Amino acid sequence: MQYRNFGKTNEKVSALGFGLMRLPVIDGDNSKIDQDATTRLIHQAIEGGVTYFDTAYVYHDQTSETALGIALQGGLRDKVMIATKLPLWMLNETADFDRYLDEQLKRLQTDHIDFYLMHSFDSVTWPKTKKLHLLDRAEAALANGRIRHLGFSFHDTLDVFKDILNGYDKWEFCQIQYNYVDYDFQAGNTGLKMAADKGLGVVIMEPLRGGRLANDIPALRPIWNNAEVKRSPAAWSLSWLWNQPEVSVILSGMNTSEQLAENMATASSSLPGSMSTRDLEVVADAAKTIKGLSPIPCTACRYCMPCPNDVDIPGNFAIYNDARMFDDLGKSKFEYRNWIRDENKASQCIECGECLSKCPQHIEISSWMPHVAEVLGQDKPYVTSL
Repeated sequence: MQYRNFGKTNEKVSALGFGLMRLPVIDGDNSKIDQDATTRLIHQAIEGGVTYFDTAYVYHDQTSETALGIALQGGLRDKVMIATKLPLWMLNETADFDRYLDEQLKRLQTDHIDFYLMHSFDSVTWPKTKKLHLLDRAEAALANGRIRHLGFSFHDTLDVFKDILNGYDKWEFCQIQYNYVDYDFQAGNTGLKMAADKGLGVVIMEPLRGGRLANDIPALRPIWNNAEVKRSPAAWSLSWLWNQPEVSVILSGMNTSEQLAENMATASSSLPGSMSTRDLEVVADAAKTIKGLSPIPCTACRYCMPCPNDVDIPGNFAIYNDARMFDDLGKSKFEYRNWIRDENKASQCIECGECLSKCPQHIEISSWMPHVAEVLGQDKPYVTSL
């Protein structure tokens, strides 16, 4: 495993971080984590040298932190660094900071959290944080040892990112969405370099864009096949990120032993500056190609859920995007018909708009849903453009 300096924290972290937002589940129920399978994966990661484990209060319908706490019993807690997040949108008063933090410590079965993040900063939660004086409470938690380092995760425009980065001088690290497709999206490459220049460790989330960049996308096959170096789609994506010295740790939501093993192997060989000029050109060609394939930029983060009318928003979007990326509408219509329950289909959207403010990608969800229902719900072949 490769280890990298984590900014001004003076910590070293594994280049590969284990993201606990997409763990193995039972019967497809996101709230029912398969604890045995999860524990095996976490133990495999630790044995492979992974030290950074990232969870959050809300992941897996508030069960992810508990699953990690269980998996680390038996002396493993001291071998890892835990990162988790304060759900800012759920706080109503200053005292809520300590209430949530104390609950998280109990779930994780630990007396401290190594890396604590203000979760999903944007133009709404940043002013709210200042209004409720939550940074004062965070500093108190740092002083009494309940948290060791303070940072934030981010979903908004670059201008908002700059405001947050420059609005508090004690940030030690941040977490941003970044991959070869999202080069200029949200904080993007500019935000990555700004944060690193200020001495922050930078954590990368959505390196595979919700797993889609790890798929065998037909339009990308000629690009990968003609490359001088042979890598899997996932390895191309991760290697491109690790090539950049500003990147401290990449989070991957791995839910199989095979995924974990491949990513650990890639992490061990992907050093800063290790990609050739030709390699970078290959990735740039892939980015240009794929940007035209996925019309809805959903990463399946599930922040929009639950829908008040029970629509499975990310599930519907994933099937719709797959139809475009894999050029196989028939298969996507089959999946929509058989994998999405009738009560969860896009056709159930009433366009109430409640999901719009929750989406980190700012997708016009209620405008897309009727179109998704029209395309995927038809019995006859759909012959016009997706």
